[in-house]
Amino acid sequence: MRTFGITAYKQPLTQLDVAEPVVGPHDVLVDVEAAGLNHLDEKVRTGEFKAILPATMPLVLGYDLAGTVLRVGSEVRGFATGDRVYARPAAGGTFAERVAVPDHELAHSPGSLSMAQAGGMPLVALTAWQVLVERGHLQAGQKVLIHAGAGAVGSLAIQLAKHLGAYVATTASGAGADLLRELGADVVIDYRTQDFEAELSGYDLVLDSLGGESLTKSLRILRPGGKVVGIAGPPDPAFARQSGLNPALRLAIAVLSSKVRRQAKKLGVTYEFLLMHASGEQLRQITTLVEGGTLRPLPVEAFPFEQTPEALAALAAGRIRGKAVVVRS
Repeated sequence: MRTFGITAYKQPLTQLDVAEPVVGPHDVLVDVEAAGLNHLDEKVRTGEFKAILPATMPLVLGYDLAGTVLRVGSEVRGFATGDRVYARPAAGGTFAERVAVPDHELAHSPGSLSMAQAGGMPLVALTAWQVLVERGHLQAGQKVLIHAGAGAVGSLAIQLAKHLGAYVATTASGAGADLLRELGADVVIDYRTQDFEAELSGYDLVLDSLGGESLTKSLRILRPGGKVVGIAGPPDPAFARQSGLNPALRLAIAVLSSKVRRQAKKLGVTYEFLLMHASGEQLRQITTLVEGGTLRPLPVEAFPFEQTPEALAALAAGRIRGKAVVVRS
C-alpha cells in the first residue's frame, strides 16, 4: 500500500510501501480520499515533537482524513460500508491509501462539505473545540482573544466562540480584517501596526497559537482567574503526566514551562498546554454545527496524493492560502 512518511527525523517526506492495515473488532477501514496537511506534520518530520510524540521508523505522517468506509470490525456499530466519514486518528498515518480507525475516533462527515473540505477539518476543528469548550469552558458574555484568526484553527475558533455567545478579539494582518469580522470577530488587532496588549484587557480566555512574547503578553491581558490555553507550547507538567511520559521527560517539560507558569501565577491567571486528542463524539457535534451553517472551513488548496511531499514543503514555507489538502482520485 502506498503511503508518504519518513525513515528518520529531518529527512524529506518520501513514498513508502507498507502492509495493509489490520482491522480489529472495533476498527473501521477507510478508503482515504482526502487528507489535510498541518504544521504538526512538519514538526513531527523535523523531530521537534519527538520527546512528546515518540515514534518508531519508518513513520507514515498525516493526522486528518476524510473518505469512505470499506469494511467495519465485528464489534462496530453505527458505521457501514459506503459511509462518508472523517477523523483525526490518534495514531496518525493518514497520508495513505487506506487507514484503520478506531470507531470512537470517527464520525460521519458533513454532507455539505466536499471530501477535500472534510479532509482538512478534523484536527483544526477539534483543536478549536478543545481550547474553547473542553479547556476554556467559554460562556456567553465572556471575552476571548484568538490569535492568528486568519489561520485554519483561528477562523473556526472565531466562529465557534461567537456561537457560544462570547465577545471575540483576534490578531491578524490588516488585509484579512473584513473576513474576520464577517466570521464574527468583534475586534481585529492588526499585529503589524498595533500592540494587542495595549488595546485589550479583562479577558477571560486566550487561544495562543504563537508562543514566545505573544504568550507572555497574553497572560497580561487576562482578568484575575483568566486562562491562556497554548497550542504552540511550551508543554506543561499536566500534559506530561497525562501523556505518561517518563520522569526525566516530565522534569524537562516542567523546566521548559516553569517561566510562563511563574508569570501566570504572579498575575493570578493560569496557563495550560493543549495537544489536541482524537474524539469522534466531538466531531459529531462539529458536524452538526457545520450542517447548521454555524461553522464553515477555510477554502481548500488541493494537491494530488502523489504530490504530498511538495504540498508539505509549501505549507512549511508559508506558501499555502487557505487549507492544504491532498486528494486521491
